[in-house]
Amino acid sequence: MLTAILAAFLGGIILNFMPCVFPVISLKALGLLHHQGDSNRARTEGSGFLLGVVVTMLALAALLLALRAEGTAVGWGFQLQSPLVIGILALIVLGAALNLLGVFEVGLSLQRAGEISMGRGVFVRSALTGALAIVVATPCSAPFMAGAIGFALVQPAAVALGIFLALALGFAAPFTLVSFFPAIAARLPRPGAWMDILKRGLAFPMLGAFAWLVWVLAQQAGTTALAAILASAVVVSFTGWLYGIAQRRRLMGRSFKVLLTVTVALFLGAVVPLPKALQAGAEPTATQTAAAEAPVKWSPQTVTELRGHGKAIFVNFTASWCITCQVNDRTSLSTDAVKQAIARTNTVYMVADSTKFNADIDDAMSTFGQGGLPLYVVYPADGSAPKVLPQVLTPSIVINALNQASGKKA
Repeated sequence: MLTAILAAFLGGIILNFMPCVFPVISLKALGLLHHQGDSNRARTEGSGFLLGVVVTMLALAALLLALRAEGTAVGWGFQLQSPLVIGILALIVLGAALNLLGVFEVGLSLQRAGEISMGRGVFVRSALTGALAIVVATPCSAPFMAGAIGFALVQPAAVALGIFLALALGFAAPFTLVSFFPAIAARLPRPGAWMDILKRGLAFPMLGAFAWLVWVLAQQAGTTALAAILASAVVVSFTGWLYGIAQRRRLMGRSFKVLLTVTVALFLGAVVPLPKALQAGAEPTATQTAAAEAPVKWSPQTVTELRGHGKAIFVNFTASWCITCQVNDRTSLSTDAVKQAIARTNTVYMVADSTKFNADIDDAMSTFGQGGLPLYVVYPADGSAPKVLPQVLTPSIVINALNQASGKKA
């Protein structure tokens, strides 16, 4: 258990450097720069982020464990198997990008009206950013992390929640340490006009995250869902623009109420029809890699039939929403060297696509002690015990594994 807790903590730290988390973490770095020289505000920022991360992580973990207890096979990132969750998350990320571009300001009118203090506003926004960071982080699975989560999912609830708490603390640790220790924060650049340019520049990674989520949604639910989310994005953007006008002009009284009513009506008009449109989508498009011209669709029965008959089997457990999976596909599995190794060793290449929920895939991952994607398994040609490859691949790792599994030399 202590090993799993340590692995989860280290995995949480590494998770900060994964590509899916960068857009949100960069926002927190910008927030610290704003509060440089004000240690109390910096601590408030760090405390809010820590609380948002821990509460959201434990809430996701509790839901995951509850589903497991009912017999549903789910793992890390399970909520991204829902087109509705993907759609809502995409609109939230779009709203964050519009906020960075200055279309509107979060909580500005309330602060001006004196309804909440600036300190509390910083805390709440930081906590919400921490919550968003955890949700956005779920497509990634850092080294040390998947094994720890896999272990947690087969433990009693108290032990499992302790492991997830360690993961949350590791994830929040770098930012929290910088915010609580002025000596570290003093090494950051001085605030200045350049920060406004940086703030707007950081909108583009958020827009990139929005584009990626829309692509994942299209993979999951087809063109009908794609049309629905794009139409909603236009309405949400227009809503944010109207709200920004109200803030900048400080419209009060009847004018503000009318504009606010129109804004809320437009927003609801965009969001309310989403569930029906997204859930009515088509079957997901299978995640394709260039590692094989015609990969075999994975199933437990197919593996059983082919195993031990003189051919090695390489199984790629992947999903469209798994960024680490996509990076490994581009940098390793789709290289000419790996393609040639698959052909030379006569290896059967299989894809287990978990873009949408598949109980068989989640059960198979659990048997290997893995709680999240990616997962790469090589079955030797002689039918001996399978080997699990690292989550971050290189061509040499894959080629060596294929050579060993097939009993052939390079």
